[in-house]
Parts: sequence; C-alpha cells; structure tokens
Amino acid sequence: MRYLKSFVSALLGGTCIGLGGIAFLTLNGKVLGALFFTVGLFTICTFHLNLFTGKVCYVFQRDRAYARELPLIWLGNLAGTGLVAAVVRLSRLAPLSEKAAAICQVKLSDTLVSLFLLSLLCNIFIYIAVEGFQKNPHELGKYLSLFFGVMGFVLCGFEHCVANMFYFSVSGAWSGEALVRLLVMTLGNSAGGVLFPLVRQWLKNENT
Repeated sequence: MRYLKSFVSALLGGTCIGLGGIAFLTLNGKVLGALFFTVGLFTICTFHLNLFTGKVCYVFQRDRAYARELPLIWLGNLAGTGLVAAVVRLSRLAPLSEKAAAICQVKLSDTLVSLFLLSLLCNIFIYIAVEGFQKNPHELGKYLSLFFGVMGFVLCGFEHCVANMFYFSVSGAWSGEALVRLLVMTLGNSAGGVLFPLVRQWLKNENT
C-alpha cells in the first residue's frame, strides 16, 4: 500500500508539472511563462505530493526504503505528465505540441555532456526552492523561495527531467534517443540535487 500511495502521489505530482508546462507553452513571454510554470512546484509542495527532482535531494539523509521509492516516483511523474499531455493533444490546445516540439528539438540536438551539466545546475535551483519552502521561518520567504527557484532554472534554460517528460509527450517526440537523453537529464538532476546537501553537511561537520 505504501508503494501504491507513493506512485499515486507521484502521478499527481507529474500532473502538476504538466499543468505548469501548459501555462508555459500558452503564455507569450519567457518571464511570464516561467512565473506561471511555478504553479507546478507550488502545488506539489503545498499538498506534499511526490516529485522526483525534489525527493532525490534528500536521498542521503533518509533510509534505504526512501531510495527504493525514487524509481517508482520517477515512473509516477512520467505517467502524470503523459496523462496531461494526452489531454492537451486531444483538445483544442493541440497546437501547443508544435511549440513543445521546438523545445524538444533543442534538447535532442544538444550534447549529452551539456544536458547533464544543465540538469545538474537545474536541481541546485530546485533544492534551493524546496529547502527554502521547508525551512524558511517566514511565510513570504517560503513562497519566494519556490517562485525564484523555479523561475531561475526556467529562465536560465536549465534541464528538468520531469518537465521534459511533459514536453516529449505533448510533442510526440519520444524515441530511443529521447529516452537516453531523459535518463542523462535524470542523472544530472540527481547529481545537482545531492550536491548542496552533501556540501552543507560537510561544512557543518567541519564547524563542529
């Protein structure tokens, strides 16, 4: 039952990222699109849903059961983004797939090293957003952490594996090559997500 709940929570988390992706594709202007893309992580954090890129940041601070759930969360996020993408493709929003296809083409023509590094940087932003939401003592600070963290990675053009699940799905750009690149981005997000917590823990140990 635990794993089923984890998967369903991840499916809902992927759905939220898909909704943010729709907002990003619909709105004209990168800044405005980045602002409303934040609705995804805002909803996930508010309702305590599962998102791979957020959960992976704490893998070394939790037990093995937590780590074993991460692949299931990744699959749940994939399912959730896929469901939202299917709705888009079956509705009058279907033309958004063309805009998503242009986004995907950039990712498919990039090098694997570049994708990994941009994904690493992306999840540093995600860690800042999630950790700030959890630990900031001020209510306004919690939400500013979310919005600036997410807007930061979007405006910089960094790679978020769950967001890209949505873009690949809504554009119909899935292929073996796309899957390989998504896995590279997943590894990059994982590396970026654990980097800050590990360095912070090391600094804390050095100061004690």
